Amino acid sequence: MDLLMALALAAGVLLTVAAFTVATRRLLGLRFGNVRMLLAGTFMLVIAEPLMRAFARTVDPGDPGITPIWFFILAVVCALLAGLIPLVIAEILIPSGSLPGPLELAGRLRRHLTRSRRYLRITRILMRHGLGPYLRGRDPDLGAPSSRARLARSLREALDDGGVTFVKLGQIMSTRADLLPVEFVEELRLLQDGAASAPWAEIEPVLTAELGGPLEETFAHFDREPLAAASIAQVYRARLRTGEEVVVKVQRPGITTVVEQDLDIIDRLAHSLERRTRWGRAFGVADLSRGFADALREELDFRIEAGNMAAVAAASEGEPVHVPVPYPRVSGRRVLVMEWLDGTPLGSAVPGGQAGQDLARTLLDTLLRQIMLHGVFHADPHPGNLMLLADGRLALLDFGSVGRLDGSLRDSLQRLLGAMDRGDPLGVSDALLEVVPRPDEIDERELERELGRFMARHLVAGASPDAQMFGRLFRIVSSHGLSLPPEVAAVFRALATIEGTLARLAPGFDIVTEARAFSVRHLTEVPDARRVRDAVMQEALGLLPMVRRLPRRIERIADAAEHGRFGVNVRLFADERDRRHVTGMLHQVLLTVMAATTGLMAVLLLGSDTGPRVTTQVGLHQLIGYNLLLVSTILALRVLVIIFRRSG
Repeated sequence: MDLLMALALAAGVLLTVAAFTVATRRLLGLRFGNVRMLLAGTFMLVIAEPLMRAFARTVDPGDPGITPIWFFILAVVCALLAGLIPLVIAEILIPSGSLPGPLELAGRLRRHLTRSRRYLRITRILMRHGLGPYLRGRDPDLGAPSSRARLARSLREALDDGGVTFVKLGQIMSTRADLLPVEFVEELRLLQDGAASAPWAEIEPVLTAELGGPLEETFAHFDREPLAAASIAQVYRARLRTGEEVVVKVQRPGITTVVEQDLDIIDRLAHSLERRTRWGRAFGVADLSRGFADALREELDFRIEAGNMAAVAAASEGEPVHVPVPYPRVSGRRVLVMEWLDGTPLGSAVPGGQAGQDLARTLLDTLLRQIMLHGVFHADPHPGNLMLLADGRLALLDFGSVGRLDGSLRDSLQRLLGAMDRGDPLGVSDALLEVVPRPDEIDERELERELGRFMARHLVAGASPDAQMFGRLFRIVSSHGLSLPPEVAAVFRALATIEGTLARLAPGFDIVTEARAFSVRHLTEVPDARRVRDAVMQEALGLLPMVRRLPRRIERIADAAEHGRFGVNVRLFADERDRRHVTGMLHQVLLTVMAATTGLMAVLLLGSDTGPRVTTQVGLHQLIGYNLLLVSTILALRVLVIIFRRSG
C-alpha cells in the first residue's frame, strides 16, 4: 500500500511539474532547460502548500459560495509565480545554453587537462628561448638590425623545439615578407622540412588502412627506405602493378591529434596576443592563426592535394612547366600516390646563365597565366617546391597550398596590373577598391597619393624590385582599413615568394619588366573582328527579350502620365526580416504597456476600501487587485526574459 501511495505521489509530482512546464512556456513564450524546469517546478510545489494554508485562513469554512474557489485559484497562481521568478532570475544571470551538460563538461575538462599540459610545455620552451616578456605584453625591440636578428633566432629555435605544427608555422611565416622584417624571414627559412624518419612498422598500418589491403595487391615493388622524411609525411618510391614508377607520400601516424591540440593552443595564444599587445593587433595575429589553421588542416587531407594537383595541371595545360600526375584510385586521406619525376630539387641545382634566365621567365609567365587567365595557381612557389627535371624543364611540387580566383576577381586584378603598368594612381586605387571589401569611410585621395608614391618608388625605370615591394603594398592597404580577401592575399603572397625563387634561378632578374611584357602579350591584346562579333551577338541575344517588352512598357507609362494616373508603388518592410523585427518590437512594447497598466490598476484597487466584502478581511476590489497584480508581474517577467535572451 505504501508503495502504491509513493508511486501515486511521484506521478502527481511529475504531472504537476509537466503542467508547470507547459504553463511556463506559454506564459513566457520561451523554452528552458529540463534541469531548470525541474528545479523551478519543485520549488513551486514546496511553496504551494503554505500559500494555500495562508489563503484558507482568510475564508470562512462554512461559506458555500464561490469565494473559496477564488482564493484557491489565487493561491495556485501565486505558487506558479513563485516558480517563475527564480526561473527568470536564473535566465538573466546564467542564460540557457551558457553552461555545458554533464557529458560535455567531462569532455571539456579532459580536453582542458590535455591542452594545459601541452600549453605548459610550449610556455617553457618560449621562456627558455627568452620570449617570455613578449607574451606578457612587451613590444618586440625591432629598432636595430642586431636586435631583430637575436629575436628572430630565438623565435626560430623556439618554433623548432615546439614540434611539427610550430615548424610549419615558421615555414609559412618565412613566406610573409609582406608582414615580417627581412631578418625574421631569412632566419625562419632555416627551418628545414627534414625530420627523423618514423620506422616502417608505424608507417605500414597507415598504408594498408588507406589502401584497403596488403601492399602487394597495389604495388609490384615498394622501397621500405624513405626518400625523404618531413614533419607531416614521409615519401617512398614504388612501382604499381600496372608498371608505372610512382612516389608514395604517407602521413605520419597520430599526427592529426597532435596538430589539432597545437592549433587550439596557437589560436588561444594569438587571441591573447592580439588582445594584450600592440604589435599583436598591428600584425593581426588572430586572423593569421585562423588562416594558418585552415591551410594546415587542408594539408593533412591528401585528397585535397590530389584535387589541387589536377586543377593546376588543367590550368597549366600547354605550359612548359610540368605538374606530376596523381593516381586518385590508389590514394586516400593519408596516402597520396603520384608520378615519379627524374630530376633535382631546385634548392640544390641552380642552372645560372642564360638557362637560368629562360627558366625564370618561364616560371613567372606560367604563374601569371595561372593567376590572371585561369584562376587556379600554385600559392607557394618557393625553391623547395620546384624541381629541375633531367630534360631541363621545371616541375611544380607540393600542392597543399593552391589559390583560386573567380572571373570578377581576375578582371579586377587585370585592371590593377594594367593601371600599374600605365603609372595611373587613380586607376590603381579604383581597381584596388574593387578587389577588397570597401569600408564605410576611406580617404580615397590619400590612398591615391600613397599608391602614386609607391609606384614612383618601385615601378619606375631602373628601380630594383624585391619582396619589400609587395610588403609595402600590403602596408598601404592595411593602413587605410582595407582587408584583402584570402584569395587576393594568396596572389600577393605567391608573387612575393616567387621573387626569391627567381633571384635563385637568375640573379638580377627584373620581375617588373617581365610582368609588363606579360601584360602586353596577354592582357592588352586587341581582339579580332570575329571575337568582337561573337561577343556582341551573345549580349544582343541576352537583351532581346527585354528590348521586345520595352516599347509596350514605355507606352503604358506615357499613357498613365498623360491621364494623371501615374504613380509609384513602394512596399514598406518588404523584407521578412524587417517585418519580424518590427513585429517583435511592437509585441514587446505592447506587453510593457499592459504590464504597467495592470500593475497601476492593481495598486489602485488594493488601496480601495469600497465595494462588497468577499471575506471579513478582503473586499471584492482588493481580490481583483491581487489578481491584476499577478497578471502584471507575469507580463513583466515575460518582457524581462525576452530582453535578456535577445541581449545574450
